Amino acid sequence: MQHDERVAYALMAVSPALFASNVLVARAVADTLPPVALALGRWGIAALLLLPLAAKPLWRARRAVRRELFDLFVLGVLGMVICGAVVYIGAQTTTATNIGLIYAASPVFMIVLARVFYGETMSAVQSLGVALSLAGVVTIIARGDPGVLLGLTFTVGDLYILGCSFSWAVYTVWLQHRPSALAATPRFTAITIAGVAALVPLLFVEAAMTGAPRLDAFTLGTMLFLAIVPGIGAYQTYAFVQRRLGTSRTSLLMYLIPIYNAGLAWVLLGETLRPYHFIGTAMVLPGIWLATRRGRP
Repeated sequence: MQHDERVAYALMAVSPALFASNVLVARAVADTLPPVALALGRWGIAALLLLPLAAKPLWRARRAVRRELFDLFVLGVLGMVICGAVVYIGAQTTTATNIGLIYAASPVFMIVLARVFYGETMSAVQSLGVALSLAGVVTIIARGDPGVLLGLTFTVGDLYILGCSFSWAVYTVWLQHRPSALAATPRFTAITIAGVAALVPLLFVEAAMTGAPRLDAFTLGTMLFLAIVPGIGAYQTYAFVQRRLGTSRTSLLMYLIPIYNAGLAWVLLGETLRPYHFIGTAMVLPGIWLATRRGRP
């Protein structure tokens, strides 16, 4: 196994924690910060932080940027608008249980899209790992009681989150398989700028409906954290893992996010861990090991 591949496997344990921090912060500020303003602040700050590293490479590759403008804009809408502002909107009218269940479908979407459009294959053992991981996530979400799944009710927020889950799958597969002349950081910076441009008109609509967001130390601190940790950190880490391991194997780290959410909520919010958390974890981790094994398709 090459060094970069070993690093990628190690980062599979880190990336879910970065993504999970976004959910925890979003829950904490749902009643105080409007969703589009929060997403725009997050990605606007991220773009400003990235520009010192990416400005010169982007200028040198300006012809490539013009050629790839459509791809950059689509990725910006998928990753920063839908998987940014729309997630925050959906979280206002649905439960954390439903969000976890719906987002658990994201790796399945990724694997299907990668197989159908780009011919990525998985062995029988890897497919078993996917199924085992999904079963573990469902066990956690259902709190060990199948009756919980039967009793779920769905709201408009659930439809938003379903769209976000599918959008993340499309973003991931598109990012992996669409050709680009840009290096990783300049490309991500360009995607972020495109996402910010798409969010600006939505901010005016939101401000007209709910009023302008307050700009104080708490708001700016929240946006800065979201820009650095679940923004630049999570997306860049995910992209690195994806480049080394491919879409299908990388998608499995999404199964770890509900586990990280539960652990962080226990540490930071005082929520109680139950036996089903440990049972689900005992299914997810071996499932990921099986799903990331190399084998004959």
